[in-house]
Amino acid sequence: MTESTADRRKRLGDLQHDISTAGSKNDLLDAIGDALGVSAPVGDPVTLENLGKAYRGQVDDAGRLRERVDKVARKGLPEVWAGDTSVLASDAVAAAGREATHLSDAFDGGGKALIKLADSIKDAQKQDGDGRAKLREARTMLGGRDGFFDDWHEDDEEEAARLKARSVATAGADLLHKAAVAADDAARTAARDLNKWASQARAGKLEGADGLTAVDRLALADASNVDGDPALNEILTANDLERSRRAMDRLSAADRARMDDLMANASSPQEKAYLMKALAAGHSVDDVEKFGGKIHGKDPAWLEDHLAPITTQADSMVNEGLNDDGSNRNKDGQTFGSQGWTQGGDGSESTCVASSTVTARAMVDPVYALQLTGGPSGQEDDPDAFRRRLVDEQHRVHLEGDGGDNWTGMDLEGKTEVLNKEVSPETGSKYEVHEVRDADARRAALPDIEKAVAEGKPVPIGVEGYDDKGERSGHAMMIIGQEGDKLEIYNPWGTTTWVSEDDFVNGGMAKASDNSMPDAYAVHLPQD
Repeated sequence: MTESTADRRKRLGDLQHDISTAGSKNDLLDAIGDALGVSAPVGDPVTLENLGKAYRGQVDDAGRLRERVDKVARKGLPEVWAGDTSVLASDAVAAAGREATHLSDAFDGGGKALIKLADSIKDAQKQDGDGRAKLREARTMLGGRDGFFDDWHEDDEEEAARLKARSVATAGADLLHKAAVAADDAARTAARDLNKWASQARAGKLEGADGLTAVDRLALADASNVDGDPALNEILTANDLERSRRAMDRLSAADRARMDDLMANASSPQEKAYLMKALAAGHSVDDVEKFGGKIHGKDPAWLEDHLAPITTQADSMVNEGLNDDGSNRNKDGQTFGSQGWTQGGDGSESTCVASSTVTARAMVDPVYALQLTGGPSGQEDDPDAFRRRLVDEQHRVHLEGDGGDNWTGMDLEGKTEVLNKEVSPETGSKYEVHEVRDADARRAALPDIEKAVAEGKPVPIGVEGYDDKGERSGHAMMIIGQEGDKLEIYNPWGTTTWVSEDDFVNGGMAKASDNSMPDAYAVHLPQD
């Protein structure tokens, strides 16, 4: 059976040490044999490169489509578009242009990812082959195995021969390990980028939803909140789009007609998108109708304030250095009015698990978010009232996970329980805990983490650290976004910031919290 790239990397790292420290001829021969038994990097660089070029070849077609859409937009269109959801013509054309851009970017990005993977695999296979040649050379230099009594004593000449062979074998093992590291990094990068580009094929996820026109699908997939970078604040995630399509297809004729009316009468693309997001979260048409009545006619800024706990600013990834406590200077406060989405309201309580869970649920379920921000009527704008409801809800979830009424901590079992009660129904994915207490485990978890957040499923993370006296500090946060090699982290202290993959793997999580908690030790991954 072919080993995974992560397994190969770890195995060869261990064998590097075994070879370089082998104290006898037989031990060295065994270690060389084990290293040669590890599979070489797999993959056909030619096939990957040809596929990448084929994808990139589609970019010109998408670019021409975007130019044609822009030309139509410039000629002037009527103010009203005749269609099931009465989308403004200008909005429809703008959405079509952005979808063409997404399409072009996805083909280009996917093609580049495959070509880069092809080059990396080709180089890794060459390096691996060179390493194997050195290992075989070292094995030849050593000759046959020592017998039982021969292994008891090694004279100076035999020792010199062993050390010379060990030096050659060490160089070979180093090459094998470097090749394995390169192949593993390349595979993870390709998986990350391809998952991201696949999630950008947004309008197609609504394909097949009865009654939604092509314009409807474009407008819904394109709708973003008005603050921050539109590309980082799309209302409907890839998972929302897929779940809403399936939900629409399951509706009875009567309920479908009610949803069509709600969509047709909505006053903005953002309002339409939030209605679909509510349906994607598992709410009945009755619930969506009540929710629609509360948000109908509200401007996009009001919708964002009340329904989106997290807004990602366009400059949020700028590196502004570190504070004295090791945290990023560039952090964005996430607030409703003057009140942050903060554990205990002011950060004083240790309800980080419950607080992360509450915010995550509000991110994926706008009906729930409005209950917290707008109260029973959905119309409130009072930060103090929001704080009371938020803290009450954090306490409810904390007790649900057996955290105790002193508001101090929750174990991994309780965390799993509350995630699967509070967030799984809205995303359709059950959460499972994975401990990641070393760099290899964290690195291996990255593809699954990044796939989940690309689809719009928050990933809870536990971080920890130990002081000079060995006393532990721990905290729960949430991975909510991914761009390139960066992960967006929500900290229930009321902020978001970005850390790199390297920070996550190698103990740099202080950037999202502080120096007392640098290491990720557990993630909860949604299972498809």
